[in-house]
Amino acid sequence: MKIGLTSYSMNNYICDMGMPVTEVMKFAKEKGAEHIELVPFGFTLHDDLTGEFNEDLIAEIKAVSAAIDLPLSNYAVLGDLLKVDPIARAAEVERLKRHIDVAAKLGLKTMRHDISSFRRPLESNTPIAFEREFPMAVETCRELADYAAQYGITTLVENHGFFVNGSDRVIRLIEAVDRDNFGLLLDTGNFICVDEDTVVAVKKCAPYAKMVHLKDFYIRRADRLTGNGGLFRCDSGCWFSSNSGEYMLRGSILAQGDLDVWSTLRIIRDSGYDGYVSVEFEGMEDGKIGSESGMQAARYIIEHA
Repeated sequence: MKIGLTSYSMNNYICDMGMPVTEVMKFAKEKGAEHIELVPFGFTLHDDLTGEFNEDLIAEIKAVSAAIDLPLSNYAVLGDLLKVDPIARAAEVERLKRHIDVAAKLGLKTMRHDISSFRRPLESNTPIAFEREFPMAVETCRELADYAAQYGITTLVENHGFFVNGSDRVIRLIEAVDRDNFGLLLDTGNFICVDEDTVVAVKKCAPYAKMVHLKDFYIRRADRLTGNGGLFRCDSGCWFSSNSGEYMLRGSILAQGDLDVWSTLRIIRDSGYDGYVSVEFEGMEDGKIGSESGMQAARYIIEHA
């Protein structure tokens, strides 16, 4: 497995301090990263309003990647393919196609796009709603995967947010889409957002993984954190609610939180997965410390688990 970093782990540096993504790449390389994943928060590679590609930054990223020998592993963008209005839904598909174009310009072979809005209200995350909207998810994912195929790109769904999450839901979606170039970005931490045991979920999903995120959380009962947190801030060390509302979660440095990172990494390693693994840090500690410590922990655990 190739341990690296997602640029999202340095989100505060990028968004709050203006650090260029190319400097994040150099930092990651200095700390031993074997690849970098690009998540365009705080920088833009395609302007969804003007329709223009940021060709200069795309070229600069590729040049820095080559100069420091740090491969680009993946490009991950937000999305909402479950819009009720068919015109709005079609527009969202076209928007995501332009980001597939970005991935192609970067020379990438994978791109993750979300399927549902992260800010979807908890009360709409029911099994009944999932059944109702499942055909839309399958149709739009097929269209995007078919578009990406011309570039040799595999599109990825991540167990992300509170709706298209949980092992059974993502496995069912992948099987229904039924495209060789559509698979899973397996996030080892996000299952707890929908109150699912992460070890069990990772074991079920490991055979479908085409990329992996490593993440850790602190977990506390909600009634013991009165007045803290909410649903929509999962970054910057904020507490947020799990889908049931019974638990509050907060990002931690990898292997310092409450998830069984040792078991999940052992399962992924023993499954035969040998691809890119991105450390994703979203705790309250300094991003550089969280990123470096997380990559060190990942390397140690893979060797010793």
